[in-house]
Amino acid sequence: MKGKAEQQESERQQDGEPFPAQPTHSSLAAVGSDELLGFMVESIQDYAIFAIDPHGRVMSWNSGAERIFGYSQAEIMGESGDVIFTPEDRAAGEPEKERATAQQEGRALDERWHLRKDGSRFWASGINSPLRDEAGNLRGFVKVARDNTERKIAETEHQKLVAVVEHSPDLIGFASLEGQPLYMNEAGLKLLGLDSVEHLQSTQITDYFFPEEHARIENEILPEMFQAGRWSGEISFRHFKTGQAIPVIWDVFTIRDRETGEPINLATVSRDISSRKQAEAERESSLIREQEARREAEAANRAKDEFLATLSHELRTPLNAILGWSRLLASGHLSATEAEAALKTIDRNAQAQAQLIEDILDVSRIVSGKLRLESRPVDLASVIEAAVDTARPAAEAKQIRLRRVVEASAITVLGDANRLQQVVWNLLSNAIKFTPQGGQVQVQLEREDAQAQIIVTDTGQGISAEFLPHVFDRFRQANSTSTRTHGGLGLGLAIVRHLVELHGGRALVDSPGLGKGSTFTVKLPLAVINQPANAPVDGPERRSNKREKPGFFCPPALADLQVLIVDDEADSRDLLVSVLAQCGAKVQAVSSVAEAMQAVEQSPPDMIVSDIGMPNEDGYSFISKLRALPPERGGRTPAVALTAYARVEDRMRVLGAGFQMHVPKPVEPAELVAVLASLAAWRGKNP
Repeated sequence: MKGKAEQQESERQQDGEPFPAQPTHSSLAAVGSDELLGFMVESIQDYAIFAIDPHGRVMSWNSGAERIFGYSQAEIMGESGDVIFTPEDRAAGEPEKERATAQQEGRALDERWHLRKDGSRFWASGINSPLRDEAGNLRGFVKVARDNTERKIAETEHQKLVAVVEHSPDLIGFASLEGQPLYMNEAGLKLLGLDSVEHLQSTQITDYFFPEEHARIENEILPEMFQAGRWSGEISFRHFKTGQAIPVIWDVFTIRDRETGEPINLATVSRDISSRKQAEAERESSLIREQEARREAEAANRAKDEFLATLSHELRTPLNAILGWSRLLASGHLSATEAEAALKTIDRNAQAQAQLIEDILDVSRIVSGKLRLESRPVDLASVIEAAVDTARPAAEAKQIRLRRVVEASAITVLGDANRLQQVVWNLLSNAIKFTPQGGQVQVQLEREDAQAQIIVTDTGQGISAEFLPHVFDRFRQANSTSTRTHGGLGLGLAIVRHLVELHGGRALVDSPGLGKGSTFTVKLPLAVINQPANAPVDGPERRSNKREKPGFFCPPALADLQVLIVDDEADSRDLLVSVLAQCGAKVQAVSSVAEAMQAVEQSPPDMIVSDIGMPNEDGYSFISKLRALPPERGGRTPAVALTAYARVEDRMRVLGAGFQMHVPKPVEPAELVAVLASLAAWRGKNP
């Protein structure tokens, strides 16, 4: 049978009394008197304190719980305490799990969203503890909870801010007021070449800038930032590993205490503007190029207009003399002496007009790519002698001393004797024209390594530094005004340059300045000639006889030379094979770039002749692939380009692509042979 005390206790439990009559140290009564404890619990407003029985029904509910959850004590007593959990937590059994944890472990910590009576949610932090009697029997649970929604929102916002900072592509960092870096995001560390936050914290703020910026930062930027609270502008960071300058928008500001308003830290958000700066530089460069192109176009247009005006003047001037003296002769009123002088004047002006027309035709041939050479071994000494003899009367008329300095040994090149004489004569005529009376003009022939040099110097008016780069341009004259003292179309030196380049050489000019004379230099590759000592060498005086001889001269340098021909046109291939075979070359002909690369891979040739315009892959593609090969597999094989494109820019593109020479179509056999012989000689000097 039960004792009286046990029977009374059982009756009280059946009546729903929440606590034992004789509470133990783990009961609420152990704290002190029930009345005092109840008053204390009821007075706490910031915490919800309530008790539930083992089945989750509410047994007590303080005013803090009423305020936080919205249920009055009368509404909630005896009801399930699970109503404060969200529907999803109830569905997941979270209330039961919490009570089970508290029962097994002595307490259960609670951090979750809860539900108010009005359906609104709030974040609460709480602890759930079991209530036991003296015998250790579970009597229920007591839960203490607090509304921490503001803290939760602040933490969430902080996490968002941290995520933004960590994932921002911009540099974001913090430092002490003394300039000691404290933190920098990953983008900033990467931008500056820093390995870690530890590396960062071993630096000072001035370490991020170049020494020349330190004074500006310390004396201007930071004082302004502390005064205004912020500074923003363009500056360059220094990369810690490479030392490279990194242009940025540096936005630096103070972080202030919310209560006192005093600055407590420095912060920066800096954006890398390297791409923007590069784009700006490219736009600026593009603008400069556009402006330069416009200036060049305008200059070319002016040069054209000036040339047309000059052409009209230069053609009309001799025509005026010819017509005037012709009419006087026709009148029959001139004496014999006057008639002789008139005929000489007519002859001189007719020759001058013929020369003007010839220059114009030469330029037309140059522009259209139709200027051809009749190449043979040429003795340059005889070329210079003929040119000097032609120019001497003009020099004597101005009392100019014309000197010729030639090496004793023969200097021979492969070329067109008459065109080479035209080169020398043009240079001499130009020098005589711009040299004052009593001056001196000298032409010198010498050998320099594997080149012949023709040097024409004068004591004339010289060339300004501004005009020097344009001396060889067509239609360009230092003085193109109507008051100029020297006639001419400004074509002679342009013709010189083109003829020299057709011979595989270069034309150069130098002048110390106005009034100090000029020096023109022509460099031509020497010919490698293996022939009998008594074999004739071409000169300008024998050109008419040579024209009557069929065929063309085959330099011995082509004998046994292995040449690869690349051309998609069968007729063109056959012609090239026939020409080179006659000169003893060993020729292989293919019709495509693919076949050419296969031939080179199998056996690199000594020389390559390739067409430019071909289907599928053109000559530019071929030379690009060829030059990508190592030297031992043919990557440095000399190559000649054949093309119907004969403009100056076409020639420059061909040479820039990797070809050594440019031969315009239609191909002149003698010219092609001369070019290959020159390249063979060059190849021998540059294995």
